[in-house]
Amino acid sequence: MTINVAGKVVIVTGGASGIGRATSLLFSQKGAKVVIADFNDIEGGRLAQEINDNKGSAISVKVDVVNRIDVEAMIKQTIDHFGTIDVLINNAGITQDNFLAKMTADQWQQVVDVNLTGVFNCAQLVIPVMLEKGKGTIINCASVVGVYGNMGQTNYAATKAGVIGMTKSWAKELGPKGINANAVAPGFILTEMTKKVPEKILALMEQKTPIRRVGKPEDVANAYLYLASEEASFINGAILSVDGGLVV
Repeated sequence: MTINVAGKVVIVTGGASGIGRATSLLFSQKGAKVVIADFNDIEGGRLAQEINDNKGSAISVKVDVVNRIDVEAMIKQTIDHFGTIDVLINNAGITQDNFLAKMTADQWQQVVDVNLTGVFNCAQLVIPVMLEKGKGTIINCASVVGVYGNMGQTNYAATKAGVIGMTKSWAKELGPKGINANAVAPGFILTEMTKKVPEKILALMEQKTPIRRVGKPEDVANAYLYLASEEASFINGAILSVDGGLVV
């Protein structure tokens, strides 16, 4: 099966590193026009240059998804450069792990702001473009933690559960208007953020995963790619686990 995203204009939040970087590269290789939306505009600019040097099409936009003015500017820059928006991938996210008894109010709020409010901001401000054309795709990054919980991640689990709830709500609201909303729920994915995990824990995660390895950013990027494609046009409100069977 050919997965077709050629010519689509795709915004990838958190697009400069980790899963976002893998996603930006993959979509560009498949012929999409990519907006690398990231707070780190230095890395975003380097990645956009790399994509353009390899005959792809990308721009870098500095954005703090918590700031609605930033998000509005991101949308304007996308429209000015590419003319439209076909796909929004709400990939940006952070962690501030701690046990409930020790979690600070700031740790709670920072994660809620980025992982939940940021997703809301981007989707709400993008949908007018999609509604006008009667077509679009929103893909959110959830987590298996949002379904099953995890020790030391009250804030993260709460936001990812919230993302799942928003995704299902948007699928019902926006589906009749031609806009699909789905989410990907990764398991343990090896990125810069998770490379700090001790080797013993990594080995344990590999043993707990039925296919006996941890995930790669490309595993999640491939799931995003499918959900953004024309071949997935009848998928709406789905939460696709990309976890190697971790929670089976």
